[in-house]
Amino acid sequence: MCGIIGATGAADPLQLILDGLAALEYRGYDSAGIAALDAKGGGLWRVRAAERTESVEHLGSCLDGAPDAIAAAIGHTRWATHGAPNEANAHPHVDCSGQVALVHNGIIDNYRQLAAVLDAAGHLRTSQTDTEVLAHLVEDELAVDGTTLVEAVRRCVARVEGDFAIAVVWTGEPDVIGVARRTSPLIVGRAEGLGVVASDIAAVLGTTRELYQLEDDQVGLVGPGTITVLDADGSAVEPLAVEVGWSIDAARRGGYPDFMTKEMHEQPRAVADTLLGRVRPDGGTELEELAISDDELAAVRRIVLVACGSSYHAALVGRQAVEAWAQLPAEAEIASEFRYRQAVLDESTLVVAISQSGETVDTLKAMREARSRGARVVAMTNVVDSLMAREADGVLYTRA
Repeated sequence: MCGIIGATGAADPLQLILDGLAALEYRGYDSAGIAALDAKGGGLWRVRAAERTESVEHLGSCLDGAPDAIAAAIGHTRWATHGAPNEANAHPHVDCSGQVALVHNGIIDNYRQLAAVLDAAGHLRTSQTDTEVLAHLVEDELAVDGTTLVEAVRRCVARVEGDFAIAVVWTGEPDVIGVARRTSPLIVGRAEGLGVVASDIAAVLGTTRELYQLEDDQVGLVGPGTITVLDADGSAVEPLAVEVGWSIDAARRGGYPDFMTKEMHEQPRAVADTLLGRVRPDGGTELEELAISDDELAAVRRIVLVACGSSYHAALVGRQAVEAWAQLPAEAEIASEFRYRQAVLDESTLVVAISQSGETVDTLKAMREARSRGARVVAMTNVVDSLMAREADGVLYTRA
């Protein structure tokens, strides 16, 4: 999981990027980086750091060589998958010409095949990452006369197998950011004279509340105050608006030294908020948003809870609660393993997919696998309108 942030038309773009990266550090802290386009000279400037938890802070002390006027900038905070957590593998990655810079969250499954083609064509790759092939693919597409950035991005991702959210800048169109996504989360936003891109609402909530969610295989172009979104065939589509019902303070540390301390102190309130309006005077529960009828619930014979990381720990506790209170057999499964085996599922199985963000790729794919096998699926998440919330039969929000 990695964090992406981008801005064009901002009064102080580097500070906006640094603030956004600080808000995204929970998504990865192996390394961080920024790329910016010079609004006067038209060149591309880049700085990266691999200082673990101090990577973003270190970037803030390395801005002396930055352009005086910046048209657009992108930033990234990384959790390493392909390649060691060092500066050479840190994002943004650039093409051979030094005119394209790209940040990416996700995994490119066919990057080895793509890299072999690029290497044979004479491209020089300088990292061990899967991401770098995307920058070179965009470079190839832009080499075709008359190709725009958004069209180059669209053609690039059409060749890609895997999951991605990307943001790309190019010196040929210095005041716009090209974007695309498949499975991995990505939002775009605009305000008067400002365009923003991010993998998480918290990174840009202080800049605008006019935010939109890109759907799978959509590409887009974000300019100062403008957003254009295309489908995989290149036809213009209306982006899906995102309603934001919480404040920027709720997304930040709130005076605590770190997020873990903040969340520990917020547990009583979070539990109370989760139960609010769901407990009847007789002690029973009312879960209106579950969207599964009493008759359908009565037909359930087995519960399977799927999750990753700390959400899996919650699933282990949930398994015991289900068996104790509902007297139904319950299982807790690691989502990344669940979708690769032939799980026995049918209409009498209820699958509960647990993810704080509602965007965890392995859990989302496990949920899709369960639905394809005939099981009913409930998402348990904290983020309204997240991918899992939209795709599940029902959803339970934790309100944390």
